[in-house]
Amino acid sequence: MALRISMVFIGILWGIFIVDNVFGLQLGRFGLRPHSIPGLVGVITAPLLHGNFPHILSNSIPLLISLTATLYLYPSSAMRVVPMIWMGSGLLAWFIGRPSLHYGASGLIYGLLAYVFVSGILRHDMRSVSVSLLVGFLYGSMVWGVLPTRPHVSWEMHLSGAVLGVLLAIVFRNWDRPPLVRYDWEDDDSVPEWYPEADKKSFELPDEH
Repeated sequence: MALRISMVFIGILWGIFIVDNVFGLQLGRFGLRPHSIPGLVGVITAPLLHGNFPHILSNSIPLLISLTATLYLYPSSAMRVVPMIWMGSGLLAWFIGRPSLHYGASGLIYGLLAYVFVSGILRHDMRSVSVSLLVGFLYGSMVWGVLPTRPHVSWEMHLSGAVLGVLLAIVFRNWDRPPLVRYDWEDDDSVPEWYPEADKKSFELPDEH
């Protein structure tokens, strides 16, 4: 179910991108514009918009992995975390961002990856840590995206998403804890039949010759 929801959402992003390019709608103008009241609409619309093919392609696989991991590992908290990162990263970027146009799902991606990774550490859940390390191995260079190293990349959205992901992992640390696996033999205190004392007989070492 988690994978299906993620694929549907990414399909919507691609649908918007294709329609925008086929009909020349220039939907990018509805992105986030920091410090502009009309630009606040981008808080909702910015993650749905992408500027070109490499942009949406580079976001698709990390988004598929991070969203699927969040929904699968933490289903209860995900219903709150996903919209909070979506809206919160946009609002925070609106305050700290440069006066330019910001759009793309990368803020959501950074937030979800930070949430999954920190949640795994706080809850000692190696499943989420493993997923985050896998993504970090495949997309290790993404960590530099929170720094203003590239002029045409919205590091503000990246940083905002990552900060929110960490904070929400702390807030929801007691949600969706992984079940403790316990086996039947752990509660069995009986002496096994093969053990010498099982039949009350004394255990003697063989004579040395």
